[in-house]
Amino acid sequence: MVGTLVAGPRASKLNALLYAPPWRMSAVPDRILNPHLKPFETTVFDEMTRLADRAGAINLGQGFPDGDGPAEIIEAAVQAIRGGYNQYPPPRGFAGLRKAIAAHQRRFYGIDLDPDTEVLVTTGATEGIAAALLALCAPGDEVIVLEPYYDSYGAVAAMAGATLVPVTLRPPRFELDPGSLESAITTRTRLIVLNSPHNPTGTVLGRSDLELIAKVACEHGLLVITDEVYEHLIYDPDVEHVPISTLPGMRERTVSVSSAAKAFALTGWKVGWVTAPEELVRAVQTAKQHLTFVNSGPFQPAVAAALELPDAYYDELRADLRRKRDLLADGLAEIGFEVFRPSGTYFITTDITPLGEQDGIEFCQTLPYRCGVAAVPNAVFYADATNGGGRSLVRFAFPKREAVLREAIERLRIMAPR
Repeated sequence: MVGTLVAGPRASKLNALLYAPPWRMSAVPDRILNPHLKPFETTVFDEMTRLADRAGAINLGQGFPDGDGPAEIIEAAVQAIRGGYNQYPPPRGFAGLRKAIAAHQRRFYGIDLDPDTEVLVTTGATEGIAAALLALCAPGDEVIVLEPYYDSYGAVAAMAGATLVPVTLRPPRFELDPGSLESAITTRTRLIVLNSPHNPTGTVLGRSDLELIAKVACEHGLLVITDEVYEHLIYDPDVEHVPISTLPGMRERTVSVSSAAKAFALTGWKVGWVTAPEELVRAVQTAKQHLTFVNSGPFQPAVAAALELPDAYYDELRADLRRKRDLLADGLAEIGFEVFRPSGTYFITTDITPLGEQDGIEFCQTLPYRCGVAAVPNAVFYADATNGGGRSLVRFAFPKREAVLREAIERLRIMAPR
């Protein structure tokens, strides 16, 4: 049940104060927590999920489906558990999964990999990116990221003693500005983290953008880490995902990261992978083995089976998510949000300014109690939201049942300008 509000169509700051304490975790005392991690003490996904649960709200904040992945893949995991895949896997992952990952890269992108030396199984893409940053960065290095950016990038860079340098993608198109990228390079720049399809904006970098990034990386001797977890979730017929490792000069300097979570609706399994030249995989494994060592024993053969699903599976997945994207995007636009319709991912970014709102954080803190829906403020994905243009932006996730999305739209109608 939605919480009781002070009267009025929009919650006041008093309501925000009334409901703020329960969903925000208590702070760790400064004398305990590593000061480099103080800005990353909790994640917005944890906070907004707690708030949604407390308010009984529909959670369109966190990016997870409300249904399981393919039944035959779940059954494959059950059979793996019964078949004895319950002890430590090999440090680089079961051979069957590594071969399936290599075959996937060849099938979709024409990339040839040695599954024994150029593939590493990780605890989701988040660990793959973390292990890569920890392995490849030293204190004082600078890491260029496309802003807004997934919050774990900043936390892991801090652990490595590196500094994030944002290159901001600005609305309404969230396109890469060549001048901003060039001006971000310094003598301390070590690598570029590239996320496309891009969370949270849903933009998909085109070939010309990728060629620009490749040119900069090659000229300055930079490494590139790619976050490609949404590689199969692209909805517009004139848009395609191009791995930057396929461009000239990039194979030897790119660490590509992806996972089974999004493409197969298996976010809780935490099976991801890194693909790269052998020396880069060895470096990433050096860090990974001191994080989780190995992971997800019985889920690995099941994910190998998932990667062998026919093209029809991916076509149906995209068609289903495209319908849900359009349903939610059209509903939000009708209510009065400015909607930036995404080309890919699970997410729709909106601007709340047409609703008479300015502060996305305050908006999302109060939204579950105002109408029973939870969202995420994009400001948390910016180093400085006031400068980057993210202060009034709010992200909604659409990989939910259509009935849930329709109910969320109905609840959100109370936010329409009056």
